[in-house]
Amino acid sequence: MKQKILSILSVRKELLTRRVSLFTTQEFQRIFRSSYSQTKYFLETYAKQGMFVRLKPGLYAFEGRMPSGEEIANALYQPSYLSFEYALARHGIIPEIVYALTSATTKSTRTFATADLGFEYFKIKKQAFIGYGLVQDGRDRTRSVLMAEPEKAVADYLYFVSLGKRQMNDRMIIKGLDRKKITRYAKLFRRPGLMQIIQNL
Repeated sequence: MKQKILSILSVRKELLTRRVSLFTTQEFQRIFRSSYSQTKYFLETYAKQGMFVRLKPGLYAFEGRMPSGEEIANALYQPSYLSFEYALARHGIIPEIVYALTSATTKSTRTFATADLGFEYFKIKKQAFIGYGLVQDGRDRTRSVLMAEPEKAVADYLYFVSLGKRQMNDRMIIKGLDRKKITRYAKLFRRPGLMQIIQNL
């Protein structure tokens, strides 16, 4: 079968039409029915020219429709969902402006610096990897991202406080949150020290 010729103008138009902002090498191949070698050469060539941003091996952002940091956070390291300080700030539970996008994952703890942003992923127990769902992207209202519920973000954060890996934020406001739900999520971590912190809130 004759290989399809990739044109920079047709690729840009197709990505904009499909509203694609993030894609893997495999997804690009599927969209444009191109071979692996052709795709690799095209993406590497135009990443150098600024049309694409290489976020990590095999994951690209389209500069013409640059994704939000939240969208990148979900895609960069999977499985993951936004939580801890970033989610607490987004839910209005802490007043601080948080610059790093913090997420929970069941994989190893990792940090990334890409697209001029910092991304931090913290490992939690598999049985505690719940309590998140789709919320409206903070920048692009037409998109959704995975983020912890307010009560789960609190439980995730306080779990790391109980481990001594976070300082307790005295400006955290939990008024209006479901304390029973916070407790229910906290129990998933099976850590007595965390339950003591919850009781003292």
